[in-house]
Amino acid sequence: MKRQPKIISPDYKNCIANLPNSVLKKWGVPTVGETLPLADKYLEKDYKNIVVLLLDGMGKFILEESLDEKGAFRSHLAGIYNSVFLSTTVAATTSMLTGQQPCEHCWLGWDCYYPQIDKNVTVFKNTVQGTDTPAADYNIARTYTPYVDIIQKINAAGGKAYYSIPFIPPHPDSFEAVCDRVKELCNEPGKKYIYAYWNQPDSLLHEYGRKSPEVTNELKRIEAYVSHTVKELDDTIFFITADHGHINQECVAVQNYPVIMDCLERLPSLEPRVLNLFVKEDKRDIFVKEFKKEFGDKFLLMTTEEAVEKGLMGTGKEHELFRSMLGNYLAIATDDLSICFTDDRWVSSHGSLTEDEMLIPLIVFSNAI
Repeated sequence: MKRQPKIISPDYKNCIANLPNSVLKKWGVPTVGETLPLADKYLEKDYKNIVVLLLDGMGKFILEESLDEKGAFRSHLAGIYNSVFLSTTVAATTSMLTGQQPCEHCWLGWDCYYPQIDKNVTVFKNTVQGTDTPAADYNIARTYTPYVDIIQKINAAGGKAYYSIPFIPPHPDSFEAVCDRVKELCNEPGKKYIYAYWNQPDSLLHEYGRKSPEVTNELKRIEAYVSHTVKELDDTIFFITADHGHINQECVAVQNYPVIMDCLERLPSLEPRVLNLFVKEDKRDIFVKEFKKEFGDKFLLMTTEEAVEKGLMGTGKEHELFRSMLGNYLAIATDDLSICFTDDRWVSSHGSLTEDEMLIPLIVFSNAI
């Protein structure tokens, strides 16, 4: 019998946005939110190196399905905590970089609506949703929702902080290269913070799904290389976490529901598992009736006012653009169905409030002199 996904509420006192605030606090740099108690207890000791490695998509259930309980990762599991909502890379990694909640930084999902240009923009690509067309001749998200990350803040305060991620020089282009850069930096003199990122197992999960041999083999390879790396580090605390989990999905295309499409001002944005919907004012009643008829057993439909009131995207001070980026309804997946609005039809995905998507591990390797 298929397991019914359990819905959980975001916990902004025990989530990925809290971890970077623990790092800021350790460095004596002003925090922008509450710290993560689970990490704070490990940071009571002083270390030469603090490392955070984020493995995209390696949620609690992925970890348990793919790796042995006595292996390096699960035997060093410090605890389970939450992603943010939306439980997706754009929102969660930005929270990991800034210590802010999604309502504060406004990097909300893969496709975001920007009222300044009246378009849905694929944030990381800076393209018009569903196309390869540039959204503008400048970066939309970084122009209207810029942020200063904790690496920049630590460096500005006179500390040393570094990235080891593929998108920033020296652009490590394999997992081994990411770890090797971490090791090189750790061996340099002085105290430092290092943020490392790798895009697996997320990419393989999208393509092959949970419990696939491709995902299992890749995570075993990653675990083995991390285990090798940490043994060569002195006076280092090495945190490993994830931005979100995954759920195997069934997917339908919103374009195949003409009554619903006729009610919309534009294509939905955010994610196939959490749809940001701009519904025409004179079509609201029709839309609600039709949406609940088609998807009422698989999606929770609520007004954006309700979602904001519940603090789903955060409880902190809202960014001035936050509400203007949202339509008048959110549709939140409660089961394995996703509503796609481009041609992407992944085997597994994420973004919603199921525990499969929201729960992430904190793994800790430490050795102090």
